[in-house]
Amino acid sequence: MLDLELLNTLICVVDEGSFTRAGERVHRTQSTVSQQVRKLEELVGRTLLLRDRTGNQVTATEHGELLAQYARRLLALAQEAQDALVSDVELTPVRIGVPEDFDARRMSAMLSGFVKAKPGVRLETVAGMSVDLQRKLAAGEIEIALVKREPGSGECLASWPESLVWVRGGNVELPEESADEPIPLALFPHGCVYRQRAIRSLDKALRRWRIAFGSQSLTGIQAAVSSGLGVSVLPTSAVLPEHRLCAGLPQLPPTELALVTSGGVLNALQLALVEFLRAEIKV
Repeated sequence: MLDLELLNTLICVVDEGSFTRAGERVHRTQSTVSQQVRKLEELVGRTLLLRDRTGNQVTATEHGELLAQYARRLLALAQEAQDALVSDVELTPVRIGVPEDFDARRMSAMLSGFVKAKPGVRLETVAGMSVDLQRKLAAGEIEIALVKREPGSGECLASWPESLVWVRGGNVELPEESADEPIPLALFPHGCVYRQRAIRSLDKALRRWRIAFGSQSLTGIQAAVSSGLGVSVLPTSAVLPEHRLCAGLPQLPPTELALVTSGGVLNALQLALVEFLRAEIKV
C-alpha cells in the first residue's frame, strides 16, 4: 500500500525542485524529506528523483512524474473522503444516463437546476448512445435513463414524441433524384434511431447514399451539417439557425424520447428527479 504522507512529500519535492523548500512545506527537515523519498523509492522499486551536480536542484524522473500524477489524484480522493465524513449533509447518489444525441447544454442546465433544488443529492451522470444506456440499466450501473427509441417500444415513466426532419447546410445542393450521385450523410453510430430512420427511408425510396461523416455527439453532427459535409436527420428541437430543411427527401415518422428505469424501486430523490424531468423536458 502506498503511504499518503510519502506521496505528499514526493509532490512537494517535485513542485519545489528542492528537498529544503519541500521540507518547509511539510514541516520536516531536509534529511527527513530525503529519507521519506528513499523509502518511497524502495517501496515502488524505481528511482523517482535525481539531484543535479551541486545537489541543490532536484528533478523528477519519468517514473517520478508518473507517480506524482497518481499521487495528486489519490490525495484529492482522500481529502474528498475526509470532507464527506465530516459533512453534516448526507449525500445520496442518483445515477442517470443521458443520450449523446441530446443537446448537452440544455441537459446540463436542467440537471444543474435539480442539484440546486436538492442540495442533499450527489448526481452521477453518464452520457452514451441509447443502446448503451439500456445495457447500463440492465446491469444496474444506473437507475434512470433518457433514451431515444421507437415510439411505444416499452414501458416508461414519461415520453415525448420527436418530430424528425432532413437538414443540410445553407450552401448545399442535394443531388437530383435521377442522378447517380449518392447523398452524403452525417450520421450517428449504429444503434441510433435517427441513423436507422435516415438509411431505411432512403433505401425504401431507392435513393443512393454514402456515409460522409460520423459522430456520437449532437454537436458534431450539427457542425458537419452546417459546414456542408453531409445532410442528416435531426429532431426539430436540434435544428440550428444556419441549417436548411431538405426538400425532396422521404418523410420521416417521429421517434420518442423516453424516461425509463431499471425496474427497481426508486427512492425519494430518484423519484424527485423523475418528476423534475417530466416538468422540464419539452421537445
